[in-house]
Formats: sequence, C-alpha cells, structure tokens
Amino acid sequence: MRKIVAATFVSLDGVMQAPGGPEEDPTGGFAFGGWTFPFWDEASGEAVGELFAEPFDLLLGRRTYDIFAAYWPYADKDDSIAKVFNPARKYVATHRPESLTWQNSEALGADIDARLRALKAENGPRLLIQGSGDLIHQLLAADLIDELRLMIFPLVLGKGKRLFDDGTPPRTFHLDGSRTFPTGVIAARYEPAGAVATGSFGQEKPSAAEIERRRTWR
Repeated sequence: MRKIVAATFVSLDGVMQAPGGPEEDPTGGFAFGGWTFPFWDEASGEAVGELFAEPFDLLLGRRTYDIFAAYWPYADKDDSIAKVFNPARKYVATHRPESLTWQNSEALGADIDARLRALKAENGPRLLIQGSGDLIHQLLAADLIDELRLMIFPLVLGKGKRLFDDGTPPRTFHLDGSRTFPTGVIAARYEPAGAVATGSFGQEKPSAAEIERRRTWR
C-alpha cells in the first residue's frame, strides 16, 4: 500500500497561497506572495530536505505543476531539490494531458479519485503532494489523504487560499510528531484519527486543577 502525503506551508489562519514568491499565485489579488521568506533559516531548510530524503512520486495540481515545470528543469543541476524533483514520477490532475512536458509526467485521467485509489493499492513510494490546494481539497473530501506534513508559520494573512475549505469533512487528527525552529515556525505531522467527538464541561463539577487551568488561559 502507498500513502498519499500532503506537505504544505501554512499561516496561522490556514492560508497556503503563494508561499514562495510574489509572482507564484496572485489569484484574487493576493498581495503577500513569498510570505515564508522572512522566517526561513537553516533548520527549516533541513526539515524540507528530510521530507524529500525518502523515495516519493509527486502528486500535483495543474497550477503547481506549471510553476514547477517552468523552474526545476532549468535549475542548477546540483540543487538538492532539483536532483529529486526532475527524475521523480509526476502524477498530474489536468484536463490538458498533451501539454505535460516535464520528464516523467503522467495525467491522472478523468476520474482522479479512482486512479489514486488504484495507485494507493500498489506497491511503491509515497505519493507526495506539494502545493496544489484545489487537489488537496478534493482528496480531503474523498478521504484519500493519509498524512499531513505542515510547516506552520507565525503570521496571519487575512485572506487567500486555505488548506481547509468549506467542503472538508469534520474529522480529528493525531499528532504523530512535531518540532519548532528559532524563527517560530512549527513543523508538524498529522494522521487522520476519526470522527469529531463532543462533550460538555457542564456535565460535572470541574476539579480545582481544571478551574485553575481555565483561569490561567483566559
């Protein structure tokens, strides 16, 4: 079985749009392209490198594919990311399969969910999503994502494309690991953990410790 892993940069208010640069994705008048740059440090770079250290195939939406295809084939051949991105198999959600010119690229076809279920049933490397917000939304709704790898940056952007949209089904996640960096960035790994449970603090009298905890967090 193969896992689908969605890895993305996200702000505190859930925005994932255009983290890499001003021209990356100005859709909707988004004015903060490149918002990760001021927080980047050596530790953040190492964390990204670790993500690509294990074998993977890329799983991309069309917009992210076009951004990557316009850059990585022409990057320095010794660039650590170019070394793994260029030879990797790329599965792309697109209505224009004939225009996939980056090496080892393949369209997912008309029924993306069915194709990905078939790929997950095979033996092979992880299917790693980079960017591709619309594709992530579709796969979250179809319960096809096995793991979220988030780098959470300490800023609020107010508007922009978000990791979770209104079509995301309610669910809980298990934190499978995390680390923090001097810039305030948090790297966290989550796995789906089931349905949302609810309760009420009014069902029983809280303990003295619980009362103190609530007072402290006001």
